[in-house]
Amino acid sequence: MAAATVATGSYLPAKLRHLPLKITNQTSQILSPPPLHISTNPADVNPHHLRDLYALCNHSCYRYPNIDSNGRVEPVDISKLRTAISHSSVVVSVFTRPEFASPSSSAAEASKSAGIGGEWISRVMPVTPANGQLVGFGRAVSDLGLTASIYDVMVTSSLRRRGIGRQIVQRIVRMLTNRGVYDISALCSDEDRPFFKACGFGDDILCSTTMMYTRTASSSFPEDDQLVISAGRKLLLVPPLRKYFSS
Repeated sequence: MAAATVATGSYLPAKLRHLPLKITNQTSQILSPPPLHISTNPADVNPHHLRDLYALCNHSCYRYPNIDSNGRVEPVDISKLRTAISHSSVVVSVFTRPEFASPSSSAAEASKSAGIGGEWISRVMPVTPANGQLVGFGRAVSDLGLTASIYDVMVTSSLRRRGIGRQIVQRIVRMLTNRGVYDISALCSDEDRPFFKACGFGDDILCSTTMMYTRTASSSFPEDDQLVISAGRKLLLVPPLRKYFSS
């Protein structure tokens, strides 16, 4: 990956991340990427394959994911993932042939394959979403008029530090700016900031601070009369029905 770890569970505190999936050496040589196919067609993304990529990268799209004893985040809900893809303004997916994505492939072998031999192979049998494996992903949500935000940029661990993550971000930015959207933000952790800085992002010149909605108690009813019930990963505050809604 370019200059930093890319969105490996970017919503998690650093101490909770799965260390074997992180890359902390920012000075090592960047290898050439293998033959790739970069798609901006959401139809090319198989939600089940994307869910597998989330798992491989230990990336969660939840801000407060459940984490097991091994530091692995919970699987993303496939129905919510489909909805997120369908409502994203820009979707970028990256494919390569499975032999290049194998974790057992050494860096030297991958670099050699991406050289003269890789060029010959790519001419004979180009990578497509049909014959390739999903190894990278990123998306943006936008009003397509004024603003946009980038989410879920990730690359499988065996192909990081090859510039693939930067290509994903560059493609997203290019598609947004071609539509006249220039107010583009990237919600990321401190650990991911060097990567996005290398992609052209910087601190907001207006010094704005991101604030997140928290489920605070409603002032419509006295605190003592509120009930807290569990609804999946949410805690809901509800008033007693018999007192306020009696017939």
